[in-house]
Amino acid sequence: MIEGMTLAARKAGYSLSIYSTTPDDDPVESVQRQLQARSTDGLIITRLVSGDPRVKLLLDQGMPFVAFGRTDLDTAYPYVDVDNEQIAYEATRRLMDKGCRRIALQLLVPEDQASAMRLSGYARAMAEAGIPIDQSLIGHGMFTMESSAAWFDRLLACSDPPTGLACANELGLLGALHALGKRGLAPGSDVHIVTRDSTRLARFLPAKIEVHSVDMAAVGRKLVEVLESRIINPLGPVETILLKGEFEPAE
Repeated sequence: MIEGMTLAARKAGYSLSIYSTTPDDDPVESVQRQLQARSTDGLIITRLVSGDPRVKLLLDQGMPFVAFGRTDLDTAYPYVDVDNEQIAYEATRRLMDKGCRRIALQLLVPEDQASAMRLSGYARAMAEAGIPIDQSLIGHGMFTMESSAAWFDRLLACSDPPTGLACANELGLLGALHALGKRGLAPGSDVHIVTRDSTRLARFLPAKIEVHSVDMAAVGRKLVEVLESRIINPLGPVETILLKGEFEPAE
């Protein structure tokens, strides 16, 4: 995504500066520093949370910006997002088509709006199939490889383990595969997996995994395009773009 943003910004005559924060940092303070420095033409904000205060702050200050992601505010604001709700819905339905009824779901931290959308899609698919949600099958976390492996191994050790898994990302996938391997279980037969994979990593793994891929370089380009239009015309139409994941069946 950063590569896509960098190339698009360069093409439009801008330079891209990256200001990263740790989970312990206050992201509002980072935005406030940029506003006080008055050294930027516009901002791209990421990792939106519920009621994200950065959106209201930037709207109030009149700073051109675009969000990568959405938040639950009534005010219109420009964003580019991936349709995580539909991706999770389709993943859950495809696992059901494989005969899975015990379906585990990986989510990031609960405050992350992308996780809220994934949970909504999963819940919709489960409700349509008349399958009650078992909260023990829903995992929240940053899902490094280690934490994913530990979480999924605990589920596999249960008396009624999952037969399907909707992975949050590639790191979560690798951890889950490690847990399966330790127990001598095979993805695609013992446990079916559908994952979101923005790096196309899954296609190089010797395992039957179904994938929703997203072209993150294209996301980065689109973010810069929307931001450039806000810089040029701050009072113009508010663009909102929702990008779909492309499904790739297991080979």
